[in-house]
Amino acid sequence: MSTYLRRGFRVTRGFRSSCRLRSARRFRSACRLRSARRLRSDRGVSILEFVGFLPVLLLIGMAAIQLGLIGYGVNQAGSGARAAARVASQGGDGGAAGRAAVSGWLDPRVTPEKGAETTTATVQVHVPGVIPLFGGYDVTRRATMPTDD
Repeated sequence: MSTYLRRGFRVTRGFRSSCRLRSARRFRSACRLRSARRLRSDRGVSILEFVGFLPVLLLIGMAAIQLGLIGYGVNQAGSGARAAARVASQGGDGGAAGRAAVSGWLDPRVTPEKGAETTTATVQVHVPGVIPLFGGYDVTRRATMPTDD
């Protein structure tokens, strides 16, 4: 910033362009007041915006985690149902095979039904809720295999 005097006036070049040509006495006080007002009015605005938007960000993050858990539960239930139906169709313990194929924290309930030509296994898992206002979700998958005799 460069400053020079011309006929009793102070002329500045630089970041104080709004106070370009003022008398020497009024120059300092006017520019200081303007910059002080500008600084005080912007103080804390960004933190207020962040605090206001933080619950929305948390809700979006928790919803994404919940959707991921539901997808994982669907995948696990399908794998358990296929394993239970395959083992039960060959004459084994389908319930134990279905429970072994699913993660234990999902609390799987396996029901194999052996028929004359096909064996159907149903697996129901409970996916816990991440968002406090909503409960958990129950996911059910079925798989059918031909019975081997």
